[in-house]
Amino acid sequence: MTSDDKTLSSAPGESSFPRIGPYRLVERIGVGGMGEVWRAEQTAPLRRTVAVKLIKAGMDTRAALARFESERQALALMEHPNIAKVFDAGATPEGRPFFVMECVPGLPITSYCDKHRLPLHDRLALFTQVCDGVQHAHQKAIIHRDLKPSNVLITEVDHKPVPKIIDFGLAKATGPRLSDATLYTEVGGVVGTPDYMSPEQADSTERNIDTRTDVYSLGVILYELLVGVLPYSSRSVGVGTPSMLEKIRSEEPTLPSSKVKTLGESSRDSAQKRQEEPQTLRRHLRGELDWITMKALEKERSRRYGSPSELAADIQRYLSNEPVLAGPPSTTYRAGKFIRRHRYGVGVAAAAVLLLIAFAVTMAVEARRIAQERDRANREAAASQRVADFMARMFRISDPSEARGNSVTAREILDKAASEIDPGLASDPVLQARLLQIMAKTYEGLGLYPRAESLLQRSVEIRRRVLGPDNPDTLTSMHDLAGAIRWQGRLPEAEKLSREVLDRRLRLLGPDHPATLASMEMLGLILNDEHHGAEAEKLVRQVLEAYRRTLGPSDGATLNAENSLALVLEEQNRLPEAEQLYRDSADGYQRRFGPEYPNALRGYANLANVLDQEGRYAESEKLQREVIEIKDRVLGPEHQFTLISKMDLADTLAHQRRYAEAETLYRTTIDAERRAFGPDSSRTLWGMGRLADTLTAERRYPEAEKLRQEIGEIYTRKQGPEGGGTLDNMERLGIILAYEKQYPKAEDLLQQAVLAAGHSSRKSRLASAWYAYACAAAVAGHRDRAFEYLQKAADLADPDVASMASDDDLKSLRTDPRFTALIDQAKAQLASAANH
Repeated sequence: MTSDDKTLSSAPGESSFPRIGPYRLVERIGVGGMGEVWRAEQTAPLRRTVAVKLIKAGMDTRAALARFESERQALALMEHPNIAKVFDAGATPEGRPFFVMECVPGLPITSYCDKHRLPLHDRLALFTQVCDGVQHAHQKAIIHRDLKPSNVLITEVDHKPVPKIIDFGLAKATGPRLSDATLYTEVGGVVGTPDYMSPEQADSTERNIDTRTDVYSLGVILYELLVGVLPYSSRSVGVGTPSMLEKIRSEEPTLPSSKVKTLGESSRDSAQKRQEEPQTLRRHLRGELDWITMKALEKERSRRYGSPSELAADIQRYLSNEPVLAGPPSTTYRAGKFIRRHRYGVGVAAAAVLLLIAFAVTMAVEARRIAQERDRANREAAASQRVADFMARMFRISDPSEARGNSVTAREILDKAASEIDPGLASDPVLQARLLQIMAKTYEGLGLYPRAESLLQRSVEIRRRVLGPDNPDTLTSMHDLAGAIRWQGRLPEAEKLSREVLDRRLRLLGPDHPATLASMEMLGLILNDEHHGAEAEKLVRQVLEAYRRTLGPSDGATLNAENSLALVLEEQNRLPEAEQLYRDSADGYQRRFGPEYPNALRGYANLANVLDQEGRYAESEKLQREVIEIKDRVLGPEHQFTLISKMDLADTLAHQRRYAEAETLYRTTIDAERRAFGPDSSRTLWGMGRLADTLTAERRYPEAEKLRQEIGEIYTRKQGPEGGGTLDNMERLGIILAYEKQYPKAEDLLQQAVLAAGHSSRKSRLASAWYAYACAAAVAGHRDRAFEYLQKAADLADPDVASMASDDDLKSLRTDPRFTALIDQAKAQLASAANH
């Protein structure tokens, strides 16, 4: 405490703590150029911790008093969650002005972000709140003029970071005068912090300082948040020196992405604080984030963002994957800036020659670019017109005169459009194939996979003929076709096509290209569906490692690969590992895109399924109901993803033996699936099968048998007698017949299933048939036969054998030592396969 501080009044017994009225000064927490800040305790009319700022002793010059008074009035005008609130103001008995504001216990924004290793997305979201606060100040006709990280503190409210802007000591009013004293920048002097100072502030002759000076300072803070260093620092030239001020006025800053490259060894530390690798950090900064930052740091105010809200809006566009308004300066603009900076070093004659050459080259480049843009625009306009005409014809079906008074659904419009693609766009096969693919993805989103498949087949045929088999668009259509075939359960066919696409992409694009990694992930999921767990896990892990290395841990593709790996581990009954990956993936999506993002909902739905398998039914049910509530509201009650979650909830209810509730939910969901996807869709059939299992568990065997026979007739018609769905249904029907004491009939059916599965190259298909045969034998009381068939399934590494202790169909075998031995054998085989 200075000698001047001792003149402040003190309460009896508290001589070490000076007082100003009801405020007891406890600790000096900051000293600025003209003031000092104390943490204080307010004792009346209420008790709370506050910050007290007062003029430093010896600093009560006319200009300092004016700036202090200006800050006091500025803060009093503002009411915003990101600006520190003012509670009181006055003067000490010695005449030193002070004001009382909320105490912000926080770190500077850059220090907070580095301490918590916030990724770029979270840093940008936090920065937009700072822009909102500064925009509020501007709307109150206040310019801060000294924005820097130490004046933007981050405090946590409900465990969430909230920025608070402090220290309006250099604020300048753009509207009415803030105080009777005159606030001004002395001629020959500058006000502000050089590292964050705008070019116009660095010019001692410039009197016209406007709100765009704060935009520049925000740009410097943004640069530091993204890169970890300042665009140019005063350390090399000295704070406030003419060299530093000249640097601010004339030297263009390095692009953020390029700056990372110049950091050398420290680039790794900077990247790690953003949960990135140096190369991925450069790639994420390159382009739009470079443009946004450099636009905020423009030397010429007219080229800068006009306000903090414009800067925040462009950042929000980036976060929302929308085109940003900022763009790189043109070649002409850069050339003009260069010439103006070096006009004294260039001779008159040489300058004339260079200008002529630059003009000629620029005009030629611009003319060529304009011609290319015109040609491209003409082509796109023609294509857009053809698409517009085509879609206009499609939507005429909804016209009452065309519909003849009947109601028309979106599905009918889509069907009409699909049927008209060939005659409507026959003259443009490239556009025709593109629309076929788009419509196919729409059908797939509705769960109508056969229709999607037929459109994708045509898209592949057209693109192969017109573009060639190795064209990226052709391979994209083939990739999507493999996915549509997979969802219909024709896994060997999907695997063959997926391998072909992967081989071509590896050869043409390399192993780390996003399209190649997408093919590897697709193949891994298909192999997982076929129960080839070891090969599937190897592929998906390779994809996940590549995404983490090239895109970083918080990228959407990385989070999606985590979800895929969790699916593979879940299939192998490695539930704790799967649970953690589902949590990581879903939480990552929620942090980045919000709780209603479809992939976040998918991850939490998958997590609920794992909790169900672990027997944690209450947790699973709670999470499923939360997911369904959001899906009902966001996607609609009959969207395929909503219906999948309702089926999963019904399963959890059935596992808790709440059969009546489960049956009601199964039946209402199946009815919705019939309306949405049709009575023969794979979704509807899957739901019917789950209802049949519940009827079996309730011992309502005749009803379960009848439903299984209905399912079998549809599958046989769709897939043939050896299709995956057909065989699965035969196995379940055989077990039902065993419960009905019809074992000879069940045995005949299961022998057919084993024989048909034996024709398949898939060991998992045969293992499943033997497992079902064993269940039927156990139900019928044929213990030795049951163990014989279980051994055959175990020898084929069937994961169901490893988890058969919870299978009620086998409960009659649980006391036999052979039962435990088989489980141990199956677990060892699965562990060995996972290790290799």
